[in-house]
Amino acid sequence: MRRTILIMITLVAVLFGVTGCKRERNAVTRKIDNKINVTVTIFPPYDFVRQIAGDRVHLSMLLPPGAEPHSFEPSPKDIITIQNSDVFLYIGGETDIWVDRILQSMNTDNMKILALMDAVNVVMEEDHEDETAYDAHIWTSPRNAILIVSAITELLCEADAANAAVYRENAAAYIEELVQLDAAFSEIVDGAQRKTIVFADRFPFRYFADAYGLSCFAAFPACSTETEPSAATVAFLINKIRAEKIPVVFHIELSNERMADTISGETGAKKLLLHSGHNVTKRDFDAGLDYLTLMRQNVVNLQEALY
Repeated sequence: MRRTILIMITLVAVLFGVTGCKRERNAVTRKIDNKINVTVTIFPPYDFVRQIAGDRVHLSMLLPPGAEPHSFEPSPKDIITIQNSDVFLYIGGETDIWVDRILQSMNTDNMKILALMDAVNVVMEEDHEDETAYDAHIWTSPRNAILIVSAITELLCEADAANAAVYRENAAAYIEELVQLDAAFSEIVDGAQRKTIVFADRFPFRYFADAYGLSCFAAFPACSTETEPSAATVAFLINKIRAEKIPVVFHIELSNERMADTISGETGAKKLLLHSGHNVTKRDFDAGLDYLTLMRQNVVNLQEALY
């Protein structure tokens, strides 16, 4: 993957240059519609920008809807899109190492760039051999989402001062909805008869679990490339559900759900989705599905699991 990215960077540099010529042509376009170009890597910052800026910016998301985020490789077109950005947002961490290499190949003097992990307190990824690896799924906690939205808003205001008042007004209204979402999760957990949930899948909810004091057991760490759990793992999760009479086994979005089906069949636990928001299907993307809608359904499903 790293070799592929380096080759693409070289090709883009040769074909289009990194001197800013394409950016100069974009500047002419912006004089016509007065919209800045904002590029994000994945869905959560895409939706946050959409809520803050609406149609006042040209917004691009690099990860295709329905795609697996952990195996994403940018295309030459993606690299050009980044080069032409006024604002570029990415998550940071181990899965975004490719971003640093691409940015180093560009003239970024006129770009506003933010790694969203810099906006929150990050934690180490569990079950990872590299002690410098931080869990990148920061947006799964609504409390982190509030911090991220605030950071994005300030960056947009710096890049587009003419619309700063609108951005801040929209962000304030959106943050209020996130505060209400946080309160809904807190209320569910505070009144619950149990505090343990089980995932027959990857586990990208470390920040979420920490925020609300939940104990979680999962088949794989958040960024695991494994697809089949060991027999011991399956047995452990089945025994955990039986011993604690846990009524729900969770899977995440875009999962094959096979392990969840197996554990559900063995225990009678109901199989439900807890959506991390990492990505959405193309159908949901085209329909305008947003972070708040996903998380509000998570409130409903979490309540079923804890009561």
